[in-house]
Amino acid sequence: MKDTDGKERPMWRTRWTVPEGRYGDTPHPPVLLVFNRIGERNPNRTVPRLMELTRHLWQGERQRGGHHLYDRKIPIIAVGLNQLREHGPAGLVFARFGRSGPQTLLEAIGNPRREAADAREQEEAKARAAQYQAEVQRVAQEHDAKQAAEREARRPVCTGCGTRFTDARWKAVQPTDWGATKDSHPHLCDTCKQKAGAAVSPAADTQERRKPERGEARPDDSWPAPQRPVCTECGAAFSDERWKATARVGWSPSPAKRPSLCGDCDQRFEADSDLAWGVSHQQEERDQEQEPAVPEQKTTGWLSRLRR
Repeated sequence: MKDTDGKERPMWRTRWTVPEGRYGDTPHPPVLLVFNRIGERNPNRTVPRLMELTRHLWQGERQRGGHHLYDRKIPIIAVGLNQLREHGPAGLVFARFGRSGPQTLLEAIGNPRREAADAREQEEAKARAAQYQAEVQRVAQEHDAKQAAEREARRPVCTGCGTRFTDARWKAVQPTDWGATKDSHPHLCDTCKQKAGAAVSPAADTQERRKPERGEARPDDSWPAPQRPVCTECGAAFSDERWKATARVGWSPSPAKRPSLCGDCDQRFEADSDLAWGVSHQQEERDQEQEPAVPEQKTTGWLSRLRR
């Protein structure tokens, strides 16, 4: 029949309001049969007979969890008037067709086994979700531990003392940009680097060993060295004059003969090479100055006239 809003609905829905059922379980309103034993009729024989005749109306579909679904079925409940008077409407006196044993009215018209099955399913779903999250966390921890172990295996070891680099030292020796300053001892830790810097030369505290100030590039220094050179012979740092004399300009090589030696070592090397040949440049110059001047020979003949 048409409801007040003009839509077609079952007649009983126009008289009673029923909450919407869950998926696959939308029962109809229950029917309560109250038997008053008067006369020759025996309700104990009438109820089983009525149950068989109405089975197609109330019988539900059994599920794996042990409960039933009553989709579009009519819950039919029977009760005796004498028992209702004795125990009251809240007592265990209501018998629903298809169930064994008396129940309370709310249990008889409801589906407590379905509620228990839903609660178990929710708990199992929560347990599975918690187990999944624990497994994901375990895998993430193992992955992080593996990455940390691989990183520790790649951590450099100091060639001086054998200790592993700290994170700050490791980061300091990593190559960065083209113009970045390179570390002077990339294979040593901080402690060994300080010791190596102090033992390079006895003149470590002199003016030659002082670190040059940045921002003092000269116009002729196209590619200034990032760090003051050190003599490969004595280990002393170059002076400003020697550094400038051995500096490379652009892509051209250094103009000095021995750019890896400081000024003192370069002079000593020059002197040693002269002694090895048995004569020095100063001696050669003095010998040339002491040689007598040779008079110009006069020529005669046609060659002399050509010269004039």
